[in-house]
This record gives sequence, structure tokens and C-alpha cells, in this order.
Amino acid sequence: MTDRQAMISVDRLSKSFVDLKRGAVAALEDATFEVYPGEVFGLLGPNGAGKTTCLRILSTVLRPTDGRAMVAGYDVATQSSEVRRNIGFMSGNTGIYDRMTAWELVQYYGRLYGIPEEQLQERLDRIFTTLQMNEIRDVLGSKMSTGMKQKVSIARTIVHDPPVLIFDEPTSGLDVLVARAVLQTIEYLKDQGKCIIFSTHIMREVEKLCERIAVIHKGRILASGTLAELTAKYNQPDVEELFFELIQRHDQSLAASETVAV
Repeated sequence: MTDRQAMISVDRLSKSFVDLKRGAVAALEDATFEVYPGEVFGLLGPNGAGKTTCLRILSTVLRPTDGRAMVAGYDVATQSSEVRRNIGFMSGNTGIYDRMTAWELVQYYGRLYGIPEEQLQERLDRIFTTLQMNEIRDVLGSKMSTGMKQKVSIARTIVHDPPVLIFDEPTSGLDVLVARAVLQTIEYLKDQGKCIIFSTHIMREVEKLCERIAVIHKGRILASGTLAELTAKYNQPDVEELFFELIQRHDQSLAASETVAV
């Protein structure tokens, strides 16, 4: 992939928060990776590993403490408006407005992005057809099932046709059928040439969607590369065993260094 221009470039990205008891606490330390067009890059880690912190920095919600991140050629810290125009962000928390229909809500987000009205209506027609949402276009948010809300959330994420998409635990709390539909949509978006970061702690989703991954734990990226490279390097049969091996190695190394320090 080195012959292509990375759409996301993360270089030694770090983020610390101040805790009244512990002082500065590192949520992310020296994260480095790149993501390319037409790729789903998996960010794999347990809850609290630093995945969401990293993604919030990339989406300009948080400012990094150190390091640099570029999205679609723009610096997340100094060119946040341009970054936001070029990304779509979706999490497991749909946040659908109860008093808006599916069509009204996605249309509202399109208008927020300043899409000309005629172009917006054409785009809405295309998205609602592609995501098989025409039967719910007039359903109010308060009447939507979880699956319906997730479809609307995807639609508003892509309404401005961004080249970069960030999915933070998008299948969290979903039943099997709805989760499958979400994954199929992400696969479709990849085939359209989108650059996608997919954050999860569910191994089978990683194996289904991602060719390359980064394993993150306690704020640090422990390893990154293709699934084949990493399982071969660490002599593990699959992603799940690779994940636990890397976590165990890291925790043992931390415990050993703390013992020496004492």
C-alpha cells in the first residue's frame, strides 16, 4: 500500500488527562499508523484501551497532547473545520431525535454540511435506496427499532459523502441480524473506495472486515500489520489468540518493570 497516499496519518499521537489524585494520566501514548483509501483498518482493543480517545482526536473532538494526526491532508489540531468536512463519525450511541422522521433527520445533517438542496435530495434518494431505508423514511425517531436507528445513524454519517469514515464500536448492543447489516454496509462503503477506521473488541468482526489492524492496550499500540503478518510473527492461529498473547506480554512486561522499580 506504500504506492498510495494515506488518507489518515497518525504520528506519535498522545493524549493525557489530569487526575486530581494521580496527576497526568496517559490515555494514548505514541500511537502511529496509516490508513488508505478502499481499506477497513481495525483498531482492536478491550474497553478502556484508548480506542475512543484516538478516534475522538481524529474527529477533532479532543486535541492531542503531543504528536500529529492528518486526515485527508488536514491537521486535526490546526485545521479542524476542514477535517470535519472530510469525515463521517459513527458510534454505538445513535442519538436519534425522537420528533424527526428518518428522512428529516438525514436531510437536516445534509443541510448542516451546506449541501445544495437539489443535490441533497438526489443524495438522500440514493442513500435511502442503497441502505434499504425507503420503508422507514417517514418513521419518527421515537418509533424506531434499534436496527432502524442504526441505519439512520449510518445514513447521516455518509450524507456529505466524506472520503474518511470512523466507526467506533458501531455494533455495540445490537442483535446478530442488525450487526450483520451494519457490517455489510461498512463492506459496501469500503468497496466504494472509502478510507475506514473500524474500532471494536469483537474478534470475528475484525476477521470479516479488516486486512490490517492495530492492537491497542492501556493507551499503547502493541502491534500493527496485516492479520497474516501478525499471526505468523507471534505464532498464533487466529486473531483472538494473537490479541490475548499481545495483551499478556504487555501486562507481564509492565509488572516486571514495576517490580524492578520498587
